[in-house]
Amino acid sequence: MAEIVPNFKTIRQFAESYPAFTQGSLRDLVFYADYNGLNQFDAIRRVGAKILINVDNFFRWVDTNPASKGGLNARI
Repeated sequence: MAEIVPNFKTIRQFAESYPAFTQGSLRDLVFYADYNGLNQFDAIRRVGAKILINVDNFFRWVDTNPASKGGLNARI
């Protein structure tokens, strides 16, 4: 059986691939990952000092995040 390898990108690679997310906004999301739910979706991995984003899990988080739909917790 073939093993599925997660699609990881660094913050810079992610921002280059998906320009709607700046490096600064991604760093903010990573900093608050315990509070915004990113950690619950296993979207962030830390390998030493390197931060990796699991692309599939990140967008799964975006789709289910109430703040991304203008919910009560959306920043103004």
